[in-house]
Amino acid sequence: MANKGFVVLTLQFRQSEKRWLGECLELGTATDGRSLKQVHNELMELVLLHLDSLDTVGERERFFREHGITLYSDEAVPTAVEKPIPVDADTYVHAERIQLPVAS
Repeated sequence: MANKGFVVLTLQFRQSEKRWLGECLELGTATDGRSLKQVHNELMELVLLHLDSLDTVGERERFFREHGITLYSDEAVPTAVEKPIPVDADTYVHAERIQLPVAS
């Protein structure tokens, strides 16, 4: 049975006229839509699909290593996530904790 763990990924949202664009900076996964809530929900679904696909083909560990993504155990509590993030007045950025299975 797999234990649970998590990653912390950076989600960036930008508003352009009447549309929102959301992107996971570490994965490059992106979507757009009319509302921030819609884009956040769709982006989370796409991120989970992306991570699941990496796991299914056995590439998650390599991808995480190459992109500097840390897989934390549920017992771990990261005190800070330090990544340079370009931000301007039209950008909303936050770190999202995403639960993942960890091979035992």
